[in-house]
Amino acid sequence: MAVEITMPQLGESVTEGTITRWLVEPGDEIKKYDPIAEVMTDKVNAEVPSSYTGTIKELIAEIDQTVEVGQVICTVDTGEEAPAEEKPTQEKSAPSAEQADVQQSAPKQEDVNKKSGGDDNSSRYSPAVMRLAQENKIDLQQVKGSGRGGRITRKDIEKRIREGAPAAEASPAQEAAPAEAQAPKQSGPAPESDSRREVIPVTGVRKAIAQNMVQSKQEAPHAWMMVEVDVTGLSRLRKRMKQEFEQQEGVKLTYMPFFMKAVVEALKKFPQVNATWENDHIIRHKDVHLSVAVASEEELFVPVIRHADEKNITGLARSLQDTAAKVRAGSLSSADMQGGTFTLNNTGSFGSVQSQPIINRPQAAILSVESIVKRPVVVDGDAIAVREMVNLCMSLDHRILDGAICGAFMNHIKQTLENISEDQMTL
Repeated sequence: MAVEITMPQLGESVTEGTITRWLVEPGDEIKKYDPIAEVMTDKVNAEVPSSYTGTIKELIAEIDQTVEVGQVICTVDTGEEAPAEEKPTQEKSAPSAEQADVQQSAPKQEDVNKKSGGDDNSSRYSPAVMRLAQENKIDLQQVKGSGRGGRITRKDIEKRIREGAPAAEASPAQEAAPAEAQAPKQSGPAPESDSRREVIPVTGVRKAIAQNMVQSKQEAPHAWMMVEVDVTGLSRLRKRMKQEFEQQEGVKLTYMPFFMKAVVEALKKFPQVNATWENDHIIRHKDVHLSVAVASEEELFVPVIRHADEKNITGLARSLQDTAAKVRAGSLSSADMQGGTFTLNNTGSFGSVQSQPIINRPQAAILSVESIVKRPVVVDGDAIAVREMVNLCMSLDHRILDGAICGAFMNHIKQTLENISEDQMTL
């Protein structure tokens, strides 16, 4: 018996997901809960488990196809017999003359399939194929499918467009409609690469980042501020402690745990910043779940260090190393990237000295730590000294926060970093 597996809901507000990779092929034997596909949403990347034990029969959704929650992505043959239908206890009454006329005039499904030149499998089209064909006026009956069982794929349509396929004949209603109404919503498939340029399809994590960033800029009115922090004392403390710390804890002591600790303390002092926007409400969170941007070679992830307010600098350093190891190993789960209440970004690792980060919606704000640089600074009245300085740049959602609160929040971080001591390592 063939059963359907649908796109699961991978988060409270997630309504769709994009298939980035199939982990199975038709004919593969699977068990219940085995991963069958990798899916990307605007919030997480996750594996979709099978709901059944059996044999993969057909992969319905294509790679890079966006599928709504609840839509079928594949079918599985469970090996069980379908329940037999109950036989009618009475014979059906003969159709009336009017019903007979309708039945005789209605085309049978097999006649439609014969006319279209395909069987049931090849004449079913995915939403992506249907949309692309309609936008470019491609007659699907004239396209030869390269998919399994003659199924028409999106690549078949794109190839047809590149070859200059003739447009499907317009119906009388379409001919009467104004040109504006008939114009496609999109400009068609991406252009081909040539000797002077390379066209890169936007897929996977990059596509999710693009969608999330555009939505954040459209929804949240961004404001921005920056403070300079003298971290000369912090730098000396770290240099003095890093070798002993690594020997005792087995973890490298970077600057980030110090910045994380200062941010966490400020969020506890100013809970207005530790908030998210939800419909027409502001949600203030009592716990601090710190989202930390971590980059791999080609992708950016924002995993969450939960209950960061319960950790000292040593604990934060350990959590940061464990998180970075998961990113490198590609083992982050959807749970690892959900529930953040504030985001910290280390743009200084790229040599940046000033930035305007985009808010990780629905959070209220994001803070970027820039490069630590030595430069002359006026100290003790009129004296000039070479100090190690860092810029902290913060973007805020002006629906949730105002300048006064954020200024106090940033100043609290500044004071913490400029007066940090060895005692805070174990607090």
